[in-house]
Amino acid sequence: MNRPLRLAILGSTGSVGANTLDVVARHPDRFEVVGLSAYQRIEALAEQCRRWTPRVAVVSTEDGAKRLRALLAHGADGAARTEVRVGAGALEELAADSQVDAVMASIVGAAGLRSCMAAARAGKRLLLANKEALVVGGQLFMSAVAAGGAQLLPIDSEHSAIFQCLPHDRAAWTRWIDHIVLTASGGPFRTRDPDSFSGITPDEACAHPKWVMGRKISVDSATMMNKALEVIEARWLFDLQPAQIRVVLHPQSIIHSMVSCQDGSVLAQLGTPDMRVPIAYGLSFPERIESGASRLDFLALGGLHFEAMDTRRFPCMQLAFDALDAPEGATTVLNAANEVAVAAFLEGRLRFSDIHTVNARALETLGHQGGPIASVDDLIALDERSRAMAREAMKGLAP
Repeated sequence: MNRPLRLAILGSTGSVGANTLDVVARHPDRFEVVGLSAYQRIEALAEQCRRWTPRVAVVSTEDGAKRLRALLAHGADGAARTEVRVGAGALEELAADSQVDAVMASIVGAAGLRSCMAAARAGKRLLLANKEALVVGGQLFMSAVAAGGAQLLPIDSEHSAIFQCLPHDRAAWTRWIDHIVLTASGGPFRTRDPDSFSGITPDEACAHPKWVMGRKISVDSATMMNKALEVIEARWLFDLQPAQIRVVLHPQSIIHSMVSCQDGSVLAQLGTPDMRVPIAYGLSFPERIESGASRLDFLALGGLHFEAMDTRRFPCMQLAFDALDAPEGATTVLNAANEVAVAAFLEGRLRFSDIHTVNARALETLGHQGGPIASVDDLIALDERSRAMAREAMKGLAP
């Protein structure tokens, strides 16, 4: 490498962003952090700016920008030189900036869609930790990747595992793949009686047994909606039919996913459950670099266990396949409804067991009214209608 890879991290104060910076810190000669962004955690962003002195930092509001500028003005000279920008437009500008080689897209939810599209159109190395870009964007997003000549590298551990098992020549994938198997830990409620789900609290839902994640993603893992979204993401990433995507429970989270090949071979990527592994692979692809993850000790494993998906316990799982079988736009509806429902649950306004109810009602109402999606504006408009429908669906449901 002639010069360091110039990196922008969108959502730098979240778990993926923090793990990305941890990997970058292990290879100071390989990477240069030129842009960071955060939504609300201004103090944490200020600390990152002091450590990494990026050229640009983006926040969501003018008040946040004022606070960040004040914090940086009292820090080191390098941090004070960071330009603070505000809003979604600034995120898009950073993602497409000519001084940026690679974009880590780790903003949670549909809020990250426009910046992901901007990075795709600009032909960046796009490290995709924001699954909603594909869940919401679908064909429109993949068309932007192709038109811009972007290098799309998955960061979700499951999709990275599939990617690592496949040849670098994407044209060969259809000749290799019979089907893929996404593994799921089962989250905190794999063995809990489903009849007790209505009493689950936000803290219980966020206590994932294997992964340390943000609260929204943790709830999605508890409902298995996270895996449902990953099914949709895999359909677009690997150009698969829904019938070629299967899910099994694997509570040890050692096998991160598998490819069942045309010849009957099964290829799997294994490792300790640590997000730094897929992050490091995305940053260094096609090379491999030290991630900081602990090494897998096969003698200490004892065994690997698999279970079938229990759709009574995890009814959200089926919604992914329902949405993929519906007209274009149905996956956008499902994602938007889920974001509304999870937010309501975390705020104590919705029972855990009713997250699926809201998602299913929105998909039934709007998911079969879709049609061609011609622009990001079309997606945003559908997203807004879906959120309104989800709020309507919550009426009459007891908190």
